[in-house]
Amino acid sequence: MDRIEQGQQWLEELLVLMNLPAKVAASERTGWGESTSGWLTIDKTNLTPEQMAIAIGSQGETIDAIQYLANTLLNIGLEREEQKAFTVELDDYRVQREAQLKAQVEIVAEKVRETGEEAEIASLSAAERRQVHNFFKSVEDLSTYSRGQEPHRCLVVRLRE
Repeated sequence: MDRIEQGQQWLEELLVLMNLPAKVAASERTGWGESTSGWLTIDKTNLTPEQMAIAIGSQGETIDAIQYLANTLLNIGLEREEQKAFTVELDDYRVQREAQLKAQVEIVAEKVRETGEEAEIASLSAAERRQVHNFFKSVEDLSTYSRGQEPHRCLVVRLRE
């Protein structure tokens, strides 16, 4: 069984324990920021809108927690090069959130270029901060760093030195 299949099986078992039994489709995708991850897409066919809302949570908190657990538990004891990044998706939540994030990042990047001053992007999950950091690695004139402590940690965009 490969790593992505392990993730699929793990997530299906977790969903049963959460009383949200659903099939999970597993695939590999290269996302925004060019990192490749195993996508675990929860099939919403047999879930009610209320169940989907529970699985996603307020501002994505539950689906982020599930994704964090997947990445932590499925990579325990593995060397860094053996580890696999997992993205958990339901009802296009990640795709829609990524589109919102891209729009927000473009606005902040333009503001930093115009003013020359640092700008913060707040209210990002750790996974979203990582995604934005990865995106900015390929941007020649801007760089990023994180500031603060959870739950008030933010990402800062600045002109590259």
